[in-house]
Amino acid sequence: MIFLSLSTMFEKAVYPALEELQQPLSQEQLRILKDQLNSEEPTPSAQTKFNYAWGLIKSNHHKQQEYGVQILTELYKSEKSMRREVLYYLSLGSLKIGDYTNAKRYVEALLEIEPENQQARGLLKTIDDKITTEGLIGIGIAGGALAVGLGLIGALVRKNRK
Repeated sequence: MIFLSLSTMFEKAVYPALEELQQPLSQEQLRILKDQLNSEEPTPSAQTKFNYAWGLIKSNHHKQQEYGVQILTELYKSEKSMRREVLYYLSLGSLKIGDYTNAKRYVEALLEIEPENQQARGLLKTIDDKITTEGLIGIGIAGGALAVGLGLIGALVRKNRK
């Protein structure tokens, strides 16, 4: 019961960019971004790749989200001029796919570049809250499993005594 109230508490403190991420593009909108990328082959612009990756991380499909993060990772390595935007969306995308370690690492790297960035600070707080929530849920699950295991062992011991 305590986990439900903590989870609800964190959900109410939703970071605005996460709300935007929860609104996936339509298949038609995503197709337009992909068509633009394909039309620029063999060397699509960094902005076109970024736009497509942004559309992918907004998706409700985990594989598309992961692919969006992969594209952003490649952009981070190749486009020094886009590092700020890429780090921010890498953090959002990583958070969305449940990769909290990298989400935190990316937003902290952004804060090294821009220590006063309130958007990044808010995102870091959201990530930390999510890590705390997931950790508490994990402890609850582990505690429950331990209790069940101890109960079974106790029942077996009592059965063997008889």
